[in-house]
Amino acid sequence: MIMIDGKQTSQTIRNEIKVAVEKLKKEGKQIPGLAFILVGNNPASVSYVTGKGKACEEVGFYSVTERLPAETSETDVLALVQKFNNDSAIHGILVQLPLPKHIDEQKVIEAINPKKDVDGFHPINVGKMMIGLETFYSCTPFGIVELLKRYNINPSGKHVVVVGRSNIVGKPVANMLLQKKEWANAVVTVAHTGAKDISYYTKQADILIAAVGKPNAITADMIKEGAVIIDVGINRIDDVTKKTGFRLVGDVDFENVKEKSSAITPVPGGVGPMTIAMLLVNTLKAAENSNQ
Repeated sequence: MIMIDGKQTSQTIRNEIKVAVEKLKKEGKQIPGLAFILVGNNPASVSYVTGKGKACEEVGFYSVTERLPAETSETDVLALVQKFNNDSAIHGILVQLPLPKHIDEQKVIEAINPKKDVDGFHPINVGKMMIGLETFYSCTPFGIVELLKRYNINPSGKHVVVVGRSNIVGKPVANMLLQKKEWANAVVTVAHTGAKDISYYTKQADILIAAVGKPNAITADMIKEGAVIIDVGINRIDDVTKKTGFRLVGDVDFENVKEKSSAITPVPGGVGPMTIAMLLVNTLKAAENSNQ
């Protein structure tokens, strides 16, 4: 059984980006710039944005974080997006989701210049992905594909079963893997809550991607021997032995499933670190596009 180490892989990618940024500097070109917009003080969102800011610093990017109170109006958020759209030092704009309920998330996403949409959420970029054009890919699915590539797990001709149909993970990763291109070309099934028996589909998977949002939802009896397991879930469960009172687990019953799998991502340390790494990759690409 191979442990797919997203933490180590993401660090390798960050090191590659550092080299690319140094090259830009030596050539007298602009370094990548990334703007974060954080509305409110959701602890998870604050943690994510802080982590992304540190990652920018590590690889030599310029970054700026705008922290706005939760009561900030939609108009003011849209105005800030427009400000960054017009700022030539900023190549990527990331609005941390979720936003407060009085702000229309889709409207904010669509306000971002598609050339600066390094989250890969803008309908133009989603459409390009859908028809197989080069674009900014949503970071978590992009990270999953990159992990498969770096571990030489070629999905071509394999049956990939994606459990979950979110716009952030399920739908985009399914679309990316069914494209007729290298490191894709898979036969893809998307299973979700509409299925009477999810295990009917998961048992067929050569590669199973779990993006359910429920702890330990995928058990050993739901997978076939030798399957590759990609666990996207990050769930908190109570654990009195921990100082925090909780521990993180995935959507997969890791301890039991790993015995049947040929390769598996742990939680934490699997897909999670790849999301930030691919955000950096997208921002570097945006900067390179701007420098041309």
